[in-house]
Amino acid sequence: MTPPAPSTTTAAGPRLVEGRGELSGAVRDALESGGPPEYATGSVLKADPWGEDLQLALHLLYELHYRGFEGVDGEREWDPDLLRLRQTLETRFLHALRTELSDGPRSVDEAFAPLLVEPVDLSDSLSHHLATEGELWQLREYAALRSVYHLKEADPHVWVVPRLTGRAKAAMVAIEYDEFGAGRADRIHARLFADLMADLDLDPAYGHYLDHAPAPLLATVNLMSLFGLHRALRGALVGHFACVEVTSSPGSRRLAKAMRRCGAGPAAEHFYAEHVEADAVHEQVVRHEVIGGLLADEPGLEADIAFGCAATVLLEDRLAAHIREAWDQGRSALRRPLREAAPTGTPYGKGLHMAPVTS
Repeated sequence: MTPPAPSTTTAAGPRLVEGRGELSGAVRDALESGGPPEYATGSVLKADPWGEDLQLALHLLYELHYRGFEGVDGEREWDPDLLRLRQTLETRFLHALRTELSDGPRSVDEAFAPLLVEPVDLSDSLSHHLATEGELWQLREYAALRSVYHLKEADPHVWVVPRLTGRAKAAMVAIEYDEFGAGRADRIHARLFADLMADLDLDPAYGHYLDHAPAPLLATVNLMSLFGLHRALRGALVGHFACVEVTSSPGSRRLAKAMRRCGAGPAAEHFYAEHVEADAVHEQVVRHEVIGGLLADEPGLEADIAFGCAATVLLEDRLAAHIREAWDQGRSALRRPLREAAPTGTPYGKGLHMAPVTS
């Protein structure tokens, strides 16, 4: 008796969102219909590499390698037409990053030295703003935005593990073991962030706020997938990972203070408090063992590690600037404002300008 073929349809993934232009619309329609993406020749070269259309198209294609989408056949992950389009979008994105960082750091010391010293002037720091004068509605927006990142944060980093050896591999796995809860499902960091969202009356479902997320946020998530899915970019992924770990502890301390000051709830505060101590330890391990071990094995990857770090800083700075600009102008930093369970007395009910963000 021949056993039935396994179902390849993804039922547990998030719902598909509407496209934001020709390319993302083509990807969305292709995933929904099961056919190839239809778009004009040359449209990728004309697309803004930082814009809504290209970044959403990339995100939809990358998501096929994670949880997929509700009702989309799991076999589409390796669809040749979708992979071909993804490659052209990645090339455009990567070229934009390298162009922007053409004068960027080439060594690990040059890339990381500025990150190891707390700036004297924190006026441009988003976490400082939230800790000192941020309001609860801003914390809710920030959490909704970052959910697209934090609910999958550790996942793309795992792809680098089989591409490492010796010290670098052992140290990377040790840090990831902590990220995934050290064997306890309730302590997985993505789960802790979902608990934070529940404290803030936000929907913790994976991918729920994708349609709210503007291009600067999608770019930070796409960067992880771009580096993670390509063995040739393993050095850049290590640089990205190290940058996150090095910068996490000070920012987490400020965000824990922000959650406490605004009465966001114990789970909301705990997520960031957990990262203050854990990432201070991770910082040392990633610098000395992951980076040190990788450079001992493959010294030629130093420029790639520096690039991964610099690209992370670039995109995080772009995102912070986007959020601060929106808030300073009295409007939502999201493409669509939050509606569910808005706390009483927030600017959502006081005439705050809610024009959609289109970058």
